[in-house]
Amino acid sequence: MKNKIKFTILSLALLFNWSCTDLEEQVLDESLTGSVSEDEIVTSVVAPVYSNLSTLFLHTHLFCLQIISSDEGILPARGGKDWYDGGVFYQLHEHECLPTNAKIRDTWNDLTLMLSRSVSAIATLTPLAKTDATAKTFLAEVRGMRAYYNMLMLDLWGIAFQKDDPNELSVVLRGGDAVEYIRDEFEAVIGDLKTDVGPGRLTQGGAYALLTRLYMNAAVWRDPYATSFDFTDADMDKVIEYSSKVINDYDYTMSSEYFACFDNDNHTNSELIFAIDQRPDLSTSHNRMCYWSMSGSFYGNPLYPDGDGTDGGAITQEFYQSWVDAYGDVDPADADCRFFWERLVIPEDSTISAEDFKLNRGIYRGLQYGLQNAGHKQPFFVDEEGEYYIGPVKDVRRAAADAYVDYLLEVDFTAEGSDYNRGYRVEKYEWSSVSTNGTNKGEHDLVIVRLADMYMLRAEAKLQKGDDSGALADVNFVRASRTARPEVTPPPLTELNLDILYRERGFEFYWEHQRRTDMIRFGKYEDPLIEKTNSDVEKRLFPIPQTAIDGTSIVEGYLVQNDGY
Repeated sequence: MKNKIKFTILSLALLFNWSCTDLEEQVLDESLTGSVSEDEIVTSVVAPVYSNLSTLFLHTHLFCLQIISSDEGILPARGGKDWYDGGVFYQLHEHECLPTNAKIRDTWNDLTLMLSRSVSAIATLTPLAKTDATAKTFLAEVRGMRAYYNMLMLDLWGIAFQKDDPNELSVVLRGGDAVEYIRDEFEAVIGDLKTDVGPGRLTQGGAYALLTRLYMNAAVWRDPYATSFDFTDADMDKVIEYSSKVINDYDYTMSSEYFACFDNDNHTNSELIFAIDQRPDLSTSHNRMCYWSMSGSFYGNPLYPDGDGTDGGAITQEFYQSWVDAYGDVDPADADCRFFWERLVIPEDSTISAEDFKLNRGIYRGLQYGLQNAGHKQPFFVDEEGEYYIGPVKDVRRAAADAYVDYLLEVDFTAEGSDYNRGYRVEKYEWSSVSTNGTNKGEHDLVIVRLADMYMLRAEAKLQKGDDSGALADVNFVRASRTARPEVTPPPLTELNLDILYRERGFEFYWEHQRRTDMIRFGKYEDPLIEKTNSDVEKRLFPIPQTAIDGTSIVEGYLVQNDGY
């Protein structure tokens, strides 16, 4: 049946008059058609539900809320001015956020926009799905995506929105009611999802993986301010059941090279379960996960002299120390392939062709070598054969004439600790080969869930149930899978407890939008941290943006601010 329905993408607010960010639509190609029958009308309804995901996963949206608020990331005002942005990043790191924080507001707007698009798509697809198989599949995806967006809302703000009719007011759910609603939505659609169209679309495997996360965090989300969380056997059994289904029933496999999960061609990497497909339109995809942490004198591609970094976020001393504590006298780079991958091999004559130029990946420390030029965004120096000179990178942002890009561990909010060379940096994703300015035209899919997380969550559930040996086997399986560089395959652990597992999750998933959630679940979020002493449990949730509360004020008591704000 060919459905003759035109669908107009509306800037529909989730409730009724909330403002939304100015966002461009991204047209998805085979991500939303793949091997299913082509139906342009149904696709046009579904595409907007996915299209804003790359914006949500910007360095200044969800990433900041999950990482800069944690022990993994810190963002000082570089040179006393850059990235200060009214103190919003300080608030996030110090757990002193205000309801007017722009980064919290932006992330809220991302999610409510996508929820409203999901509700609109559901309303259009529901009658069609009764007679059209393609519409039924897409309806399952859209409901699953609504559940995922609500799961993020629950994690960040402790609420979810139940809404099926675009013309009705959403029901605000909290605690156990929200957990049950999200669970029911995933479980209701899972049988109608496809199995072979990922990772850029929600599949059965992706839904089971998200359910695994839901059950693992259910104790927290039911009672986010609890002194201790009740990880029930029933919840942990579901974690084990669903993670095992993902591991055993689908074609996901562990990547032998850890950093291949974050390569430009990672769309075909079999470890990815669910990801944000950035391939279709390079003009709207972004490379910000690569450029943001790196120095403004750092260049990612000899073909584009405008493609530099921006001296953004760094890892904290505490997070780096966790690597040191784990490996003792052995440098983490020599012990664990997840810490660093040396890709920039400098020839003896210090010149290199553009095709041979590769960036190191992982955690950057100390003096950096790279492309040579006369100053910021100037053409690179080449020899008579057109090869590029490689050497110590001059730091044009620092005042000293002999300043080089030499990353120092200590970073804080003081004038000295905020300088451009402070803090070790992260280059986890591969720099885009076509990004002209460092920020645009990302090629890599942005990871939401990958197979390693299923083993690690299953290990956590086993630990909670007292199966220490089973948990140890799962974690060691992940470590032993990284065989591409056998000299730095992490050695097997000989024991495992929750503290070691927490540390291990940091090694495996650093800068992947998960750390705040992990810290809360493991009871670490109130711990002291560089530039952070706040131990108020009510700061586990972010404040609901004041703009959202003001926008719903005509319904008295409808949207209530979270405790502590």
